[in-house]
Amino acid sequence: MSFARINALPPLRPATPLEDKLARAREILMAVLATFEPRHVAVAFTGGKDSAVALAIWRETLALDGSAPLRAVSIDTGLKFPQAVEFRDRLCGEWSVELTIARPGVDLTTYPVAQDKLACCRDLKVVPLMRVLRETDTRVLITGIRRDEHPSRAGRPYTEWCAATGADNGNSPEHWRVNPLLDWTEMDVWAHVTGESLPYCELYHEGYRSLGCIPCTRPASVDEGERAGRDPDKERQLETLKALGYF
Repeated sequence: MSFARINALPPLRPATPLEDKLARAREILMAVLATFEPRHVAVAFTGGKDSAVALAIWRETLALDGSAPLRAVSIDTGLKFPQAVEFRDRLCGEWSVELTIARPGVDLTTYPVAQDKLACCRDLKVVPLMRVLRETDTRVLITGIRRDEHPSRAGRPYTEWCAATGADNGNSPEHWRVNPLLDWTEMDVWAHVTGESLPYCELYHEGYRSLGCIPCTRPASVDEGERAGRDPDKERQLETLKALGYF
């Protein structure tokens, strides 16, 4: 199925059975496999639950015909939780993932971390991600984003074309963003994790529901939204960050 036909599929409702959402995710990733060589495809793996599920389903997709390699890209700002970094590295080792780490080219001892949220995310996340996509010739980036996480993601399509941009706008290479978990809810993700016995970061046992950088992340209670633990200033600018190349 072409990407255009994938995007023409009607979104699945939140109450849709998980097995149907999983079938849709697999259909989307089969379209990726039919269109691109695996060496040009990478999963944006943060160490969080959603991207771990996306990585697991892409791994299953590649296993259908023995295709290789299983590639992932991880943005490491230098401000990540050690537990998330340890989990990322351990899982990639266990699953034989070819992991490329995107690190910022700034000195964190002098950089004004989290003072200007837009500039901070651009410099520490977007710019290094775009550099790694260029260097690795990645033409498809698979994400674990979901529509119900944030209003800026509610209208996102399953596949998104990202045109090349200049240095003033992140110096992004042209590539596709593929979002197979758009229809899923937080409970869907955990149901799949537990049902498939997938590993996950220990921070979820400590009250965290969405994992970001240490200065901009706190635990969130069950009475709050999933991303309530994220910095509100950054969350208000998520649409602008998306235009710069953020997920």
